[in-house]
Amino acid sequence: MTRPITAGVDGSQESLAALDWAGREAVRRGLPLRVLHAWRYTESLATADRDTQHGWVSKGVTEAVRAVSERHPGLEVSVDVVEGEPVHALARAAAQAELLVLGSRGHGPVLGFLLGSVGQQVIAEATRPVVLVRAGDRPAAEAAGRDVVVGQHGDPEDSAATLRFAFETAAARGATVRAVRAWTLPPVFAYSPGSLRLLDDAGGLEPFEKQALADALRPWRERFPEVPVAEQVEMGSAGQVLLSVAGRAQLMVVGRRAHRSAVGARIGSVTHGMLHHAGCPVAVVPHA
Repeated sequence: MTRPITAGVDGSQESLAALDWAGREAVRRGLPLRVLHAWRYTESLATADRDTQHGWVSKGVTEAVRAVSERHPGLEVSVDVVEGEPVHALARAAAQAELLVLGSRGHGPVLGFLLGSVGQQVIAEATRPVVLVRAGDRPAAEAAGRDVVVGQHGDPEDSAATLRFAFETAAARGATVRAVRAWTLPPVFAYSPGSLRLLDDAGGLEPFEKQALADALRPWRERFPEVPVAEQVEMGSAGQVLLSVAGRAQLMVVGRRAHRSAVGARIGSVTHGMLHHAGCPVAVVPHA
């Protein structure tokens, strides 16, 4: 089954930028584009019944889609305007998509459609990658010379889905993958005799981390030999190290493992930081 690239739109400038990004990515990957708007009937608009409100919403979505279709004449585009709760509609759409693309306001006191409660739940519940795009995103940002940056941590199995997405995206764009692994000094009590032997054999912490990154990248280098790869290992928190290279990225790719608490789904601190502060589009890839 061919999965589409799905763009969630809500009429904001951020979502229109996300729609443009999704259209370009669909063309690059040779996939259809699905445009989704989830809306809720507003009873307080006494002069407009449900059908009238649906008509308003449909007209706005149609106008946005027309602009994308004109830019990409050969692109297969479908439109769905559904009445219902946005989180569930977007999460369902993500499950059926190659990836889901949404607009993001990023940092600031008002986080809007994406990074409020709706967006955080969608990211945490989605079983497929979700890409967040800001209003200022332009095609020029995807120009040659900017990397697809991917954060790698843990064992190769932990980051397999994230690395796969980064390499697939870079291959479609003719871009370089910059794989970044951050490391910090662990507490003394975290050492075990086994880990100390491994560190001694590797020559210390930094060589050990470099070898761990090389091991994680090896199968993807072999699978995508045409994709140039830059390896970067730095001491520091993962969020700080990734943000330090975000300005040179055309796309930031991070993994996420959903954390659930008494107040609902939460995403990891690194992912949260990238969504708030990285100026480039950010892809959040769920762990397999």
